[in-house]
Amino acid sequence: MKLFLPAVRSIVRKVLQLYQSNCSEVTVYFVTDRRICDLHQQFFNDPSSTDCISFPIDHELLGEIFVCPKTALQYCADRGLDPFEEVALYVIHGILHLLGYDDLEPLQRRTMRKNEKKCMAECKTIIDSLRHQ
Repeated sequence: MKLFLPAVRSIVRKVLQLYQSNCSEVTVYFVTDRRICDLHQQFFNDPSSTDCISFPIDHELLGEIFVCPKTALQYCADRGLDPFEEVALYVIHGILHLLGYDDLEPLQRRTMRKNEKKCMAECKTIIDSLRHQ
């Protein structure tokens, strides 16, 4: 986990730079499945597990992102995907929400996916470095 945290910081910085955000703080929490379910229930009236939840604060203290690594591991195990990429995607997804992007409607979802792909491409070397540590 220690090796992963600098990469998460780099991903956050890279995405904020890409979107020219001048915020001074984004907080990313890695939480258990139980905690993400509790948050999902408390704030969205949905007790099911989810990958990430974000809470915007303001323009300077952009907000908080809660990521559930267990969700990523399960999703990747079922599909043969890379868990490092999946967790990075959850972090990026959370940042995009904090920056004002949404994914509730089909057009919004397409825009979100396009932005996620752009960010993942920009962060590729950071994510790749995780596999070699």
